[in-house]
Amino acid sequence: MFDSIAGLFSFITWPVSWVIVQFHSLYGAIFGPDTGWAWGLSIVSLVVLIRICLIPLFVKQIKSTRNMQVLQPKMKAIQERYKNDKARQSEEMMKLYKETGTNPLSSCLPIIAQSPFFFALYHVLAGIANGTKIGAINQPLLDSARHAHIFGAPLAVKFLDSSDKAAALGATLTDVRIVAGIMIIMMSASQFYTQRQLMTKNVDVTVKTPYMQQQKMLMYVFPLVFMGMGVNFPVGVLVYWLTTNVWTMGQQMYVINQNPTPGSKAQDAFLKRLLKTATTHEQVRSNRKRKMIAAIVSKGPDRNDNERKFITALAKAGLAPQADGSLVKSDTIAAENGAGGAVRRQQPKRQSKSQRQSSTAVGTQTVEPADDEPVTTSLEKEPTQSTPQPSGSTMQAAGSTKQTGQPKQNAQAKSGQQGQSTRSKASGKPAAARSGQAKSGQRKGQQRPKHPSKK
Repeated sequence: MFDSIAGLFSFITWPVSWVIVQFHSLYGAIFGPDTGWAWGLSIVSLVVLIRICLIPLFVKQIKSTRNMQVLQPKMKAIQERYKNDKARQSEEMMKLYKETGTNPLSSCLPIIAQSPFFFALYHVLAGIANGTKIGAINQPLLDSARHAHIFGAPLAVKFLDSSDKAAALGATLTDVRIVAGIMIIMMSASQFYTQRQLMTKNVDVTVKTPYMQQQKMLMYVFPLVFMGMGVNFPVGVLVYWLTTNVWTMGQQMYVINQNPTPGSKAQDAFLKRLLKTATTHEQVRSNRKRKMIAAIVSKGPDRNDNERKFITALAKAGLAPQADGSLVKSDTIAAENGAGGAVRRQQPKRQSKSQRQSSTAVGTQTVEPADDEPVTTSLEKEPTQSTPQPSGSTMQAAGSTKQTGQPKQNAQAKSGQQGQSTRSKASGKPAAARSGQAKSGQRKGQQRPKHPSKK
């Protein structure tokens, strides 16, 4: 199958083989023309050259992926609104893509553009395995490539090839399968890690869309697909594919760290680093970072949580971001946010019920008497002494109290305060501290004095 597909890209076989020959002449002068290092590094250099040329397409892929993530809620709304009219649904989708400048195929551009080079290299290595001159590779170069081994495995041997074919190229099938198996595992692992860091670090966690579920599914499916395909690739093609996966992983790590998706964990980490630099130097020197700050300022109330925390932290440090991305020192902002040493208002502490009763009792100006002096308080205006009356005159005394009214109140206040002062004196504590506390089994507050007939 791969041979027939590679035949479709035979027009690019000669340029690919010519580039490999030029790199081989360079590395052959260092490591020797017939060594696996010379041919292996030539393939690696071919990958690096192709990926450098594909950087503009990679940038388009990043932008397209982000736009697709942002448009997912709108796309879902269109699908639900026109679910019974597929033609109108497609029309509204195309209109949305046109308004936002999004191309759904942009996310596949690097893979599509890289495919011809991949199949051309496969065609070249298949010719080397079959002993056929192809492209810019002449007979001396063909013999040199056939004898080149990478860790004991020839460049043109596959994992599923027979032991006779491996022996014809000067290797054993065990060495070929060990080297090819390790490279297949590394190729699949790098593919999985690349997709995983994209999903865990560079995705807006506040937006839950079906696009995220698709990416999670592809994160597990792609490594299995490449593992199944890898057993049909020659060792030289595995070198190519492993190199391009490692390049993609490193390139994506750089993009995530330097230009993260808004609302993602990577943006939070980036803004924390930017905040540390801004507060240390009180300015931002990089034009790219200034553009990012200007974009955050222009959003206004539409900022996400990471951007709001960043603006608030700058304000606390006394820095005001401007529309052009520059920072201006502002003492007013620092004072408003407490950075200028302003005293903040504190709420009074909450008191317990016993503390409130004690403070109320202190307000009555209770005086602690000496040991040899009679107990007096501020409520005693005229010292009086209650005279015991015989039991037969109880009703008469009660009647006289109702008529006057005031003597009974004075007697009750005097009796209650004398009892309270006496208890405070006996316990050795001030009356103000125990005025709000009652004994066990006794009602709180002033106690009603006993009638003289019951003493």
